[in-house]
Amino acid sequence: MAKDTQHRTMDYLVPETLSQIESMELRARHIVEGYMTGMHRSPYFGFSVEFAQHRPYTAGDDLRHLDWKVFGRTDKLYLKQYQQETNLDMLLLVDASGSMNYGTKLNNGRTWRKYDHATSLAAALSYVALQQQDRAGLIVFADRMLDVVRPSNSRGQWRSIVNALKTKPVDEQTDMGRMFDEVLAKLHHRSLIVVLSDFFDEADSIGAGLARLYHRKHDVMLMQIMDHAEMTFPFGSPTRFEGLELEGKLDLDPKALREAYLEEVHAHIRAIQTESHRFQYDHEIVDTSKSIGAPLSHFLARRNARLKRSG
Repeated sequence: MAKDTQHRTMDYLVPETLSQIESMELRARHIVEGYMTGMHRSPYFGFSVEFAQHRPYTAGDDLRHLDWKVFGRTDKLYLKQYQQETNLDMLLLVDASGSMNYGTKLNNGRTWRKYDHATSLAAALSYVALQQQDRAGLIVFADRMLDVVRPSNSRGQWRSIVNALKTKPVDEQTDMGRMFDEVLAKLHHRSLIVVLSDFFDEADSIGAGLARLYHRKHDVMLMQIMDHAEMTFPFGSPTRFEGLELEGKLDLDPKALREAYLEEVHAHIRAIQTESHRFQYDHEIVDTSKSIGAPLSHFLARRNARLKRSG
Protein backbone atom coordinates (compact mmCIF):
# COMPACT_ATOMS: atom_id res chain seq x y z
CA MET A 1 0.00 0.00 0.00
CA ALA A 2 1.38 3.40 -0.93
CA LYS A 3 2.23 5.81 1.88
CA ASP A 4 -0.21 8.48 0.70
CA THR A 5 -3.05 5.92 0.71
CA GLN A 6 -2.08 4.86 4.23
CA HIS A 7 -2.22 8.47 5.39
CA ARG A 8 -5.65 9.02 3.82
CA THR A 9 -6.94 5.86 5.47
CA MET A 10 -5.53 6.93 8.82
CA ASP A 11 -7.33 10.27 8.52
CA TYR A 12 -10.64 8.42 8.33
CA LEU A 13 -10.01 6.48 11.52
CA VAL A 14 -8.36 8.79 14.06
CA PRO A 15 -10.38 10.13 17.03
CA GLU A 16 -9.88 13.78 15.95
CA THR A 17 -11.77 13.08 12.73
CA LEU A 18 -14.41 10.77 14.19
CA SER A 19 -15.22 13.15 17.05
CA GLN A 20 -16.43 15.74 14.55
CA ILE A 21 -19.07 13.38 13.13
CA GLU A 22 -22.14 13.66 15.34
CA SER A 23 -24.24 11.01 13.55
CA MET A 24 -23.37 7.46 14.57
CA GLU A 25 -24.53 6.16 11.18
CA LEU A 26 -22.15 8.47 9.34
CA ARG A 27 -19.33 7.73 11.77
CA ALA A 28 -19.60 3.98 11.24
CA ARG A 29 -19.75 4.28 7.46
CA HIS A 30 -16.78 6.64 7.63
CA ILE A 31 -14.81 4.05 9.59
CA VAL A 32 -15.66 1.13 7.31
CA GLU A 33 -15.04 3.04 4.10
CA GLY A 34 -11.78 4.43 5.43
CA TYR A 35 -10.66 1.03 6.62
CA MET A 36 -11.34 -0.60 3.27
CA THR A 37 -9.70 2.20 1.24
CA GLY A 38 -6.50 1.06 -0.41
CA MET A 39 -6.51 -2.38 1.15
CA HIS A 40 -5.51 -5.24 -1.13
CA ARG A 41 -7.97 -7.80 0.21
CA SER A 42 -10.12 -10.66 -0.94
CA PRO A 43 -13.67 -9.55 -1.72
CA TYR A 44 -14.57 -11.98 1.09
CA PHE A 45 -13.54 -9.89 4.07
CA GLY A 46 -16.11 -10.81 6.66
CA PHE A 47 -16.56 -13.18 9.55
CA SER A 48 -17.77 -16.48 8.14
CA VAL A 49 -16.23 -17.11 4.72
CA GLU A 50 -13.42 -19.58 4.12
CA PHE A 51 -11.81 -21.26 1.14
CA ALA A 52 -13.53 -24.50 0.11
CA GLN A 53 -12.11 -25.79 -3.20
CA HIS A 54 -10.95 -25.01 -6.74
CA ARG A 55 -12.95 -25.45 -9.93
CA PRO A 56 -11.90 -24.98 -13.58
CA TYR A 57 -12.40 -21.53 -15.09
CA THR A 58 -15.18 -21.12 -17.64
CA ALA A 59 -15.86 -18.12 -19.88
CA GLY A 60 -17.68 -15.36 -18.05
CA ASP A 61 -16.36 -16.19 -14.56
CA ASP A 62 -15.18 -13.34 -12.37
CA LEU A 63 -11.41 -13.02 -12.92
CA ARG A 64 -10.89 -11.68 -9.39
CA HIS A 65 -11.32 -15.23 -8.08
CA LEU A 66 -8.61 -16.81 -10.24
CA ASP A 67 -5.85 -18.59 -8.31
CA TRP A 68 -2.69 -17.33 -9.98
CA LYS A 69 -0.44 -19.60 -7.89
CA VAL A 70 -2.17 -22.66 -9.32
CA PHE A 71 -1.89 -21.15 -12.83
CA GLY A 72 1.87 -20.69 -12.31
CA ARG A 73 2.29 -24.34 -11.35
CA THR A 74 -0.07 -25.97 -13.86
CA ASP A 75 -0.59 -23.42 -16.65
CA LYS A 76 -4.34 -23.99 -16.14
CA LEU A 77 -6.98 -21.54 -14.93
CA TYR A 78 -8.79 -22.42 -11.71
CA LEU A 79 -11.11 -20.35 -9.57
CA LYS A 80 -11.19 -20.32 -5.80
CA GLN A 81 -14.58 -21.22 -4.41
CA TYR A 82 -15.58 -20.10 -0.94
CA GLN A 83 -17.92 -21.69 1.51
CA GLN A 84 -19.93 -19.45 3.78
CA GLU A 85 -20.92 -20.77 7.17
CA THR A 86 -24.56 -20.18 7.95
CA ASN A 87 -26.34 -18.97 11.05
CA LEU A 88 -23.42 -17.15 12.64
CA ASP A 89 -24.57 -14.70 15.28
CA MET A 90 -22.33 -11.89 16.45
CA LEU A 91 -23.39 -10.32 19.73
CA LEU A 92 -21.72 -7.06 20.75
CA LEU A 93 -21.63 -6.24 24.46
CA VAL A 94 -20.87 -2.55 25.01
CA ASP A 95 -20.04 -1.28 28.50
CA ALA A 96 -21.90 1.93 29.41
CA SER A 97 -20.85 2.09 33.08
CA GLY A 98 -19.60 5.34 34.58
CA SER A 99 -15.91 4.66 33.97
CA MET A 100 -16.52 4.53 30.22
CA ASN A 101 -17.36 8.25 30.41
CA TYR A 102 -13.69 9.01 30.99
CA GLY A 103 -12.00 10.76 28.09
CA THR A 104 -9.21 13.01 26.92
CA LYS A 105 -9.52 16.39 25.25
CA LEU A 106 -8.30 16.23 21.66
CA ASN A 107 -6.38 18.83 19.67
CA ASN A 108 -9.66 20.00 18.13
CA GLY A 109 -11.01 20.84 21.60
CA ARG A 110 -13.49 17.96 21.77
CA THR A 111 -13.39 15.24 24.40
CA TRP A 112 -13.15 11.67 23.12
CA ARG A 113 -14.42 9.20 25.71
CA LYS A 114 -13.82 5.48 26.02
CA TYR A 115 -17.52 5.07 25.33
CA ASP A 116 -17.17 6.98 22.04
CA HIS A 117 -14.41 4.62 20.98
CA ALA A 118 -16.37 1.51 22.00
CA THR A 119 -19.59 2.55 20.26
CA SER A 120 -17.73 3.54 17.09
CA LEU A 121 -16.05 0.13 16.95
CA ALA A 122 -19.33 -1.64 17.67
CA ALA A 123 -21.14 0.23 14.91
CA ALA A 124 -18.39 -0.57 12.40
CA LEU A 125 -18.20 -4.26 13.36
CA SER A 126 -21.95 -4.68 13.10
CA TYR A 127 -21.94 -2.93 9.72
CA VAL A 128 -19.32 -5.33 8.35
CA ALA A 129 -21.10 -8.38 9.82
CA LEU A 130 -24.43 -7.43 8.27
CA GLN A 131 -22.78 -6.75 4.91
CA GLN A 132 -21.49 -10.32 5.14
CA GLN A 133 -25.08 -11.54 5.72
CA ASP A 134 -24.32 -12.61 9.28
CA ARG A 135 -26.68 -11.80 12.12
CA ALA A 136 -25.62 -9.03 14.48
CA GLY A 137 -27.04 -8.06 17.85
CA LEU A 138 -26.18 -5.70 20.68
CA ILE A 139 -26.44 -5.37 24.43
CA VAL A 140 -25.53 -2.09 26.12
CA PHE A 141 -24.88 -2.74 29.81
CA ALA A 142 -23.52 -1.43 33.10
CA ASP A 143 -24.69 -3.06 36.33
CA ARG A 144 -27.66 -4.31 34.26
CA MET A 145 -28.82 -4.41 30.66
CA LEU A 146 -29.63 -0.90 29.44
CA ASP A 147 -30.65 -1.73 25.87
CA VAL A 148 -30.95 -4.92 23.84
CA VAL A 149 -31.10 -5.54 20.09
CA ARG A 150 -31.61 -9.22 19.32
CA PRO A 151 -29.34 -10.74 16.62
CA SER A 152 -30.79 -10.45 13.14
CA ASN A 153 -29.72 -9.69 9.58
CA SER A 154 -33.05 -8.17 8.60
CA ARG A 155 -33.35 -4.85 6.82
CA GLY A 156 -33.16 -2.06 9.35
CA GLN A 157 -31.09 -4.08 11.86
CA TRP A 158 -28.06 -1.83 11.58
CA ARG A 159 -30.16 1.26 12.27
CA SER A 160 -31.60 -0.45 15.35
CA ILE A 161 -28.08 -1.20 16.59
CA VAL A 162 -26.91 2.35 15.94
CA ASN A 163 -29.91 3.79 17.77
CA ALA A 164 -29.17 1.58 20.78
CA LEU A 165 -25.55 2.77 20.76
CA LYS A 166 -26.83 6.26 21.49
CA THR A 167 -27.64 5.07 25.03
CA LYS A 168 -25.82 7.32 27.49
CA PRO A 169 -23.45 5.87 30.12
CA VAL A 170 -24.82 5.67 33.66
CA ASP A 171 -23.10 6.41 36.99
CA GLU A 172 -22.99 2.75 37.96
CA GLN A 173 -20.30 0.11 38.29
CA THR A 174 -19.69 -2.68 35.81
CA ASP A 175 -21.08 -6.05 36.86
CA MET A 176 -19.57 -8.48 34.38
CA GLY A 177 -20.63 -11.62 36.25
CA ARG A 178 -24.29 -10.62 36.19
CA MET A 179 -23.92 -9.49 32.58
CA PHE A 180 -22.60 -12.84 31.38
CA ASP A 181 -25.39 -14.70 33.22
CA GLU A 182 -28.03 -12.53 31.56
CA VAL A 183 -26.41 -13.03 28.16
CA LEU A 184 -26.38 -16.81 28.59
CA ALA A 185 -30.07 -16.74 29.39
CA LYS A 186 -30.75 -15.07 26.03
CA LEU A 187 -28.49 -17.17 23.79
CA HIS A 188 -29.88 -20.45 22.50
CA HIS A 189 -27.09 -21.47 20.13
CA ARG A 190 -23.38 -20.83 19.68
CA SER A 191 -22.41 -17.22 19.00
CA LEU A 192 -19.45 -14.94 18.56
CA ILE A 193 -19.50 -12.54 21.51
CA VAL A 194 -17.44 -9.33 21.33
CA VAL A 195 -17.12 -7.47 24.63
CA LEU A 196 -16.10 -3.79 24.45
CA SER A 197 -15.32 -2.61 27.96
CA ASP A 198 -12.57 -1.28 30.22
CA PHE A 199 -13.21 -4.38 32.38
CA PHE A 200 -13.06 -2.42 35.62
CA ASP A 201 -14.36 -5.35 37.62
CA GLU A 202 -12.82 -8.21 39.58
CA ALA A 203 -10.78 -10.49 37.32
CA ASP A 204 -12.09 -13.57 39.15
CA SER A 205 -15.68 -12.58 38.40
CA ILE A 206 -14.85 -11.98 34.74
CA GLY A 207 -13.04 -15.32 34.56
CA ALA A 208 -16.01 -17.15 36.07
CA GLY A 209 -18.28 -15.58 33.46
CA LEU A 210 -15.93 -16.55 30.63
CA ALA A 211 -15.89 -20.12 31.96
CA ARG A 212 -19.67 -20.29 31.65
CA LEU A 213 -19.51 -18.98 28.08
CA TYR A 214 -16.78 -21.50 27.26
CA HIS A 215 -18.86 -24.34 28.69
CA ARG A 216 -21.67 -23.37 26.28
CA LYS A 217 -19.13 -23.33 23.42
CA HIS A 218 -19.45 -19.64 22.59
CA ASP A 219 -16.56 -17.83 20.88
CA VAL A 220 -15.47 -14.65 22.67
CA MET A 221 -13.22 -11.67 22.00
CA LEU A 222 -12.45 -9.11 24.68
CA MET A 223 -11.65 -5.58 23.51
CA GLN A 224 -10.32 -3.73 26.54
CA ILE A 225 -10.96 -0.03 25.90
CA MET A 226 -8.45 2.17 27.75
CA ASP A 227 -7.75 5.89 27.63
CA HIS A 228 -4.09 6.65 27.00
CA ALA A 229 -3.88 8.63 30.25
CA GLU A 230 -5.13 5.63 32.22
CA MET A 231 -2.22 3.56 30.93
CA THR A 232 0.49 6.24 31.30
CA PHE A 233 -0.73 8.45 34.21
CA PRO A 234 0.85 11.67 32.83
CA PHE A 235 -0.41 13.92 35.64
CA GLY A 236 2.18 16.01 37.46
CA SER A 237 0.71 18.64 39.76
CA PRO A 238 -1.66 18.01 42.70
CA THR A 239 -5.05 17.17 41.21
CA ARG A 240 -8.58 16.37 42.34
CA PHE A 241 -9.52 12.91 41.12
CA GLU A 242 -13.18 12.02 40.81
CA GLY A 243 -14.51 8.48 40.65
CA LEU A 244 -16.96 8.00 37.79
CA GLU A 245 -18.77 5.12 39.46
CA LEU A 246 -19.86 6.88 42.70
CA GLU A 247 -16.49 6.53 44.47
CA GLY A 248 -16.33 10.23 45.43
CA LYS A 249 -13.50 12.78 45.07
CA LEU A 250 -9.94 12.86 46.41
CA ASP A 251 -7.20 15.52 46.31
CA LEU A 252 -3.98 13.67 45.55
CA ASP A 253 -0.37 14.21 44.53
CA PRO A 254 0.03 12.22 41.28
CA LYS A 255 3.81 12.00 41.56
CA ALA A 256 3.54 10.07 44.80
CA LEU A 257 0.99 7.67 43.32
CA ARG A 258 2.24 7.16 39.78
CA GLU A 259 4.40 4.07 40.29
CA ALA A 260 1.86 2.23 42.45
CA TYR A 261 -1.01 3.23 40.17
CA LEU A 262 0.70 1.99 36.99
CA GLU A 263 1.68 -1.25 38.68
CA GLU A 264 -1.93 -1.82 39.72
CA VAL A 265 -3.39 -0.96 36.29
CA HIS A 266 -1.00 -3.16 34.36
CA ALA A 267 -1.46 -6.01 36.84
CA HIS A 268 -5.21 -5.81 36.24
CA ILE A 269 -4.72 -5.83 32.45
CA ARG A 270 -2.49 -8.91 32.78
CA ALA A 271 -5.13 -10.58 34.94
CA ILE A 272 -7.81 -10.00 32.28
CA GLN A 273 -5.43 -11.35 29.62
CA THR A 274 -4.76 -14.44 31.73
CA GLU A 275 -8.46 -15.14 32.24
CA SER A 276 -9.09 -14.69 28.51
CA HIS A 277 -6.24 -16.97 27.45
CA ARG A 278 -7.37 -19.70 29.86
CA PHE A 279 -10.20 -20.36 27.44
CA GLN A 280 -8.26 -19.55 24.25
CA TYR A 281 -10.26 -16.36 23.80
CA ASP A 282 -8.71 -13.30 22.16
CA HIS A 283 -7.91 -10.20 24.19
CA GLU A 284 -7.12 -6.86 22.55
CA ILE A 285 -5.96 -3.68 24.30
CA VAL A 286 -7.57 -0.71 22.54
CA ASP A 287 -5.92 2.67 23.17
CA THR A 288 -8.48 5.42 22.54
CA SER A 289 -5.77 7.85 21.40
CA LYS A 290 -5.01 5.64 18.39
CA SER A 291 -6.74 4.80 15.13
CA ILE A 292 -9.73 2.49 15.20
CA GLY A 293 -8.31 0.70 12.16
CA ALA A 294 -5.84 -1.50 14.07
CA PRO A 295 -8.29 -3.25 16.43
CA LEU A 296 -10.77 -3.64 13.58
CA SER A 297 -8.08 -5.24 11.41
CA HIS A 298 -6.90 -7.51 14.23
CA PHE A 299 -10.44 -8.62 14.93
CA LEU A 300 -11.12 -9.63 11.33
CA ALA A 301 -7.75 -11.37 10.96
CA ARG A 302 -8.15 -13.36 14.18
CA ARG A 303 -11.72 -14.26 13.37
CA ASN A 304 -10.81 -15.60 9.94
CA ALA A 305 -7.81 -17.50 11.36
CA ARG A 306 -10.03 -19.13 13.96
CA LEU A 307 -12.54 -20.18 11.30
CA LYS A 308 -9.77 -21.83 9.30
CA ARG A 309 -8.49 -23.71 12.34
CA SER A 310 -11.95 -24.99 13.18
CA GLY A 311 -12.92 -25.78 9.60
